Amino acid sequence: MCNMKEEILKAIPVFLSSAIKFIFGPLAGYKLHLHFVTTFLATVGGMMLSVVAFTYFGDWLRHKLLNRFFRNKAEHPEKQKWYSNFLKKYGLTGIAVLTPLFLTPIGGTILAVSLGKPKEKILIFMLISALLWALVLTSIIYALGKIDLPDVLT
Repeated sequence: MCNMKEEILKAIPVFLSSAIKFIFGPLAGYKLHLHFVTTFLATVGGMMLSVVAFTYFGDWLRHKLLNRFFRNKAEHPEKQKWYSNFLKKYGLTGIAVLTPLFLTPIGGTILAVSLGKPKEKILIFMLISALLWALVLTSIIYALGKIDLPDVLT
C-alpha cells in the first residue's frame, strides 16, 4: 500500500509537467524511477488535462487574452498565411500528430479549437495522439536509460 501511495505522489510532477510540455512527462517519470505504466498513464493524463481545459475554455481565452494583446492582425500577414496554409493542408489530424512532438499540449489544443471542429472530435484525436506518442516516447526513454554508456559519455 505504501509503495502505491509513493508511486502516485511521484507521478504528480509527471502529470503536471506533461500538461505543459509532453516530453517532460516520460523524462520525469524515468528520472523519478516510476514504473513504465505509471509514467505512460501520467503523461497521457497530463496532456489530456490541457486538452480538455483548452478545448472547453479555449474560445474564452482566445477572445479575452489573445484579442487584447494581438488586436492588429494586419501587422504580420506572413504568419497568418503560414498558419492558414498549415491548417488547410493538415487539419486536425496534423495538429494532433504534431502536438506532443513540436507543439505544446496547450498550443496544439488552441490551434485545434481554432479550426472550429466539434469538441468531441478534438478530444478523440488528441487522446489517440497522446496514447501513441506516450507509448513511443516512454519506450524510447526507458530503453535508452538501460543502455550502459561508456564513462566518456556520462
